[in-house]
Amino acid sequence: MPPSPTVPRRRWLGRLVLAAGAAAGLGPVFAQAPAPAPAPAALPAPAELKPLKRPPGSWPTKPIRIVVAFPPGGLTDAYARLYAEHLTARLGVPAVVENKPGAGAILGIDAVAKAPPDGYTLLMTTSGTVWQNRVLYTKLPYNLDKDLVPVAVFPSGPLVLAVPEKLGIGSYRELLAHARANPSNMGSYAPGGYPQMVADQANRNDGTKIQTINYKGESPMWIDLANGQLTMAIGSYQAFNTVSTRGVKPIGVTGPYRSPKLPDVPTLMEQGADARLLQLEGGLPLMAPAGTPEAVLKLLSQVAVEGAATPRATQLRENFGIPNKPRDLAGTRADWARDVPVWIKLAVDLGIKLD
Repeated sequence: MPPSPTVPRRRWLGRLVLAAGAAAGLGPVFAQAPAPAPAPAALPAPAELKPLKRPPGSWPTKPIRIVVAFPPGGLTDAYARLYAEHLTARLGVPAVVENKPGAGAILGIDAVAKAPPDGYTLLMTTSGTVWQNRVLYTKLPYNLDKDLVPVAVFPSGPLVLAVPEKLGIGSYRELLAHARANPSNMGSYAPGGYPQMVADQANRNDGTKIQTINYKGESPMWIDLANGQLTMAIGSYQAFNTVSTRGVKPIGVTGPYRSPKLPDVPTLMEQGADARLLQLEGGLPLMAPAGTPEAVLKLLSQVAVEGAATPRATQLRENFGIPNKPRDLAGTRADWARDVPVWIKLAVDLGIKLD
């Protein structure tokens, strides 16, 4: 969805930040939902970051390309476009977003994995596509352990577990009991996505027989839940909210804390769920080709951290119910080293294969 000739790019981006439906894309592992109608354009222009003073001829000296492995209109895309504006303002060179969806994000990731490690080509994607995919696919055209390195991870917030109100289910335990006694299905925004992992784990551990129904993104999944064609679905708050008045009831959220947008909805952990999968939180990684100079990685990370404090970034997180900000390069690497092996082991244990 490019800006129209009559709408300035900055105003268009502000609307996208306010209204975009989430991801791909996310979280963890999250696919993208299309943007709702534009919100009133009363946000400040993205001039909160001032240009850095850099020696003449120092990096960067030409435009920076950010490849988004999903279509326009979701949280991954919104974060990428806002980060591109922050890079442009801070570094003084144009940063442009290129949406390269397809093959479960493989096309976009491959383009960056094979790019020169010079800091001019970056990747924005969902954590699942660079964490679990290394075991969900038997063969990939790149090596996720060697070809890409993390720069920052943009948090995607708690995911919402919801059911049709007419089922009369009020908690996660009641949902499991229903799924043991009745044919049930789970909507997943992408093959091998977080919802499919949750369904498969419940089948193994809780005696359910939940069938996963895969969709291309969140929007059609939530519509089918509202129409009663699904028993349950998991996805971003913003995408869930598009059907929240259509007979859809949130019964829990994933991760270690409640959603700021749904403070009265308990986490699944609070409801007694002890599965490690339900306690984890993914995100939207910003990555660069392996071998990118350390000084460049630090500067790219610095812009991500500084940009997260701007009013527009704060507004984006508010709209998506995301309380956390990206960490600096050292913190990102520490989180990566701690969390990625856990996600990989969970995917291995479930034995899901996508090819």
